Amino acid sequence: MYRFLPALILLSLTVSTGAMAQQQRSGTPEEQAACARDVQRYCRPVIDQGDFTVLACLQQNRPKLSKACDMVLKNHGQ
Repeated sequence: MYRFLPALILLSLTVSTGAMAQQQRSGTPEEQAACARDVQRYCRPVIDQGDFTVLACLQQNRPKLSKACDMVLKNHGQ
Protein backbone atom coordinates (compact mmCIF):
# COMPACT_ATOMS: atom_id res chain seq x y z
CA MET A 1 0.00 0.00 0.00
CA TYR A 2 2.67 2.49 0.97
CA ARG A 3 4.69 1.74 -2.17
CA PHE A 4 1.88 3.01 -4.38
CA LEU A 5 1.26 6.23 -2.45
CA PRO A 6 4.20 8.21 -3.96
CA ALA A 7 3.21 7.09 -7.46
CA LEU A 8 -0.39 8.15 -6.85
CA ILE A 9 0.69 11.56 -5.57
CA LEU A 10 3.00 12.07 -8.55
CA LEU A 11 0.26 11.08 -10.97
CA SER A 12 -2.26 13.45 -9.38
CA LEU A 13 0.23 16.34 -9.55
CA THR A 14 0.88 15.66 -13.22
CA VAL A 15 -2.83 15.62 -14.03
CA SER A 16 -3.48 18.78 -11.98
CA THR A 17 -0.60 20.66 -13.58
CA GLY A 18 -1.76 19.68 -17.07
CA ALA A 19 -5.28 20.88 -16.35
CA MET A 20 -4.00 24.18 -14.98
CA ALA A 21 -1.77 24.72 -18.01
CA GLN A 22 -4.70 24.08 -20.34
CA GLN A 23 -6.87 26.56 -18.45
CA GLN A 24 -4.19 29.26 -18.48
CA ARG A 25 -3.46 28.82 -22.15
CA SER A 26 -7.08 29.36 -23.14
CA GLY A 27 -7.61 32.32 -20.81
CA THR A 28 -10.44 33.26 -18.55
CA PRO A 29 -13.94 33.79 -19.94
CA GLU A 30 -13.39 37.55 -19.61
CA GLU A 31 -10.12 37.38 -21.55
CA GLN A 32 -11.73 35.25 -24.23
CA ALA A 33 -14.56 37.77 -24.55
CA ALA A 34 -12.06 40.64 -24.83
CA CYS A 35 -10.42 39.01 -27.86
CA ALA A 36 -13.37 37.17 -29.43
CA ARG A 37 -14.22 39.91 -31.93
CA ASP A 38 -10.56 40.36 -32.93
CA VAL A 39 -10.12 36.62 -33.39
CA GLN A 40 -13.22 36.46 -35.60
CA ARG A 41 -12.19 39.52 -37.58
CA TYR A 42 -8.49 38.81 -38.15
CA CYS A 43 -7.88 35.12 -37.43
CA ARG A 44 -10.95 33.30 -38.72
CA PRO A 45 -8.97 31.26 -41.30
CA VAL A 46 -6.75 29.76 -38.58
CA ILE A 47 -9.25 29.49 -35.73
CA ASP A 48 -9.35 25.69 -35.90
CA GLN A 49 -5.55 25.30 -35.87
CA GLY A 50 -5.07 25.68 -32.12
CA ASP A 51 -4.40 28.32 -29.50
CA PHE A 52 -0.79 28.97 -30.47
CA THR A 53 -1.69 29.61 -34.11
CA VAL A 54 -4.44 32.01 -33.07
CA LEU A 55 -2.01 33.74 -30.71
CA ALA A 56 0.51 34.15 -33.55
CA CYS A 57 -2.25 35.59 -35.73
CA LEU A 58 -3.23 38.08 -33.03
CA GLN A 59 0.42 39.09 -32.64
CA GLN A 60 0.72 39.64 -36.41
CA ASN A 61 -2.35 41.88 -36.29
CA ARG A 62 -1.31 43.69 -33.10
CA PRO A 63 -1.74 47.26 -34.42
CA LYS A 64 -5.36 46.51 -35.38
CA LEU A 65 -6.45 44.84 -32.11
CA SER A 66 -8.89 46.37 -29.67
CA LYS A 67 -7.40 47.89 -26.55
CA ALA A 68 -9.00 45.19 -24.40
CA CYS A 69 -7.47 42.34 -26.40
CA ASP A 70 -4.11 44.09 -26.56
CA MET A 71 -4.20 44.36 -22.76
CA VAL A 72 -4.94 40.63 -22.43
CA LEU A 73 -1.88 39.84 -24.54
CA LYS A 74 0.29 42.23 -22.53
CA ASN A 75 -0.95 40.74 -19.25
CA HIS A 76 0.22 37.33 -20.49
CA GLY A 77 3.64 38.57 -21.55
CA GLN A 78 2.90 38.59 -25.27
